[in-house]
Amino acid sequence: MKQLYILFVFTLVMACGNDKNEEKTEESKVAPHALVITKAQFEGEKMTFGNIAEHEFNTTIKVNGMIDVPTQNKSSVSTFMGGYVTKNPLLVGDEVKKGQYLLTLENTEIVEIQQEYAEVAEQLNFLKSEFTRQKTLYDENITSQKNFLKAESTYKSSLAHYNGLKKKLQMMNINPASVEKGTISSSINLYAPIDGFVTKVNISNGTYVSPSDIIMEIIDTEHIHLELSVFEKDILKIKKGQTIDFRIPEASDSIYKAEVHLVGTTIDPENRRVVVHGHIENDHTAFIVGMFVEAQIIVGSSLGMALPKTAVIQQEDDYYVLMLDRETDAGYELKQLKIDLGMETEDMVEVLNSVSLKNKKIVMDGTYMLLNNADDGGHSH
Repeated sequence: MKQLYILFVFTLVMACGNDKNEEKTEESKVAPHALVITKAQFEGEKMTFGNIAEHEFNTTIKVNGMIDVPTQNKSSVSTFMGGYVTKNPLLVGDEVKKGQYLLTLENTEIVEIQQEYAEVAEQLNFLKSEFTRQKTLYDENITSQKNFLKAESTYKSSLAHYNGLKKKLQMMNINPASVEKGTISSSINLYAPIDGFVTKVNISNGTYVSPSDIIMEIIDTEHIHLELSVFEKDILKIKKGQTIDFRIPEASDSIYKAEVHLVGTTIDPENRRVVVHGHIENDHTAFIVGMFVEAQIIVGSSLGMALPKTAVIQQEDDYYVLMLDRETDAGYELKQLKIDLGMETEDMVEVLNSVSLKNKKIVMDGTYMLLNNADDGGHSH
């Protein structure tokens, strides 16, 4: 006879109609065989016994979403005056501070607008003097109202032109006072509007950019959060402060924690969903804006009698556990009991018919190996 790894003794269970059979309920069904395993084999397979115990099961709502930041923490860098890129020292991922130099643009129009400003500034001094002179003459009835109004109109028109050009120079980060002193620059510099990290660079040296182009994008990740999409039918269950378990399926199997911070008040008419914002707990520097998220919002909890999933054996559509029936000097006699499953977590499963397992020793680990050997043994001779 071929020596088996584990000896299985099949014990026929006869339906004799005795008292014991009558006491059996639908809570558990003893399988028509028992398993015997030596203590050495039990320890060698690192099997353990344990008891069914009470466990907290969460009621959750599954949602999808993404890692995002508030709109005020995003900034697209563009220019008020087109030009060719001559210096671009930054790369994607570089950290910048508000006001930090980003790049340089050159264009002949930059020179022309400074020349125009300098000319208008010079004319303005004369026009202001002429306006003041005409006003004095008019007040003394020496000149006509027509001459005074003409001087006033010319001065005020030039003043508006001067102020407009001055504002343009300031928006281009050119000092108007330097231009008035005769310092003309052929280039302009762009500076970071916010603290953050460079997430997009759409140019390289020599690229021409127009005022409508987005040169680069900067994102401040200080207030990174979850932006989740919840179906209309579930939204009334969502409350501020509820815990969120989420993971980044494309990057990691780790489970991260967050908390519901804001529940949207409008429904998207196209997909009937509501936006829910979640604050991420602990360190969030590993996350990148735009990452896809799978999340569960915990909306309630309940207690149930449970076992580890490693204790449960699946045979087709039925589920079983192995219970210690009798211990001998040589080993353990185990019985296979059918169970009904309820709620579950990543590691635990609720047993609905738990009465028959109360105070019983259940095999918690090694059931898969035991079952495989049982299948092999049942067909070996």
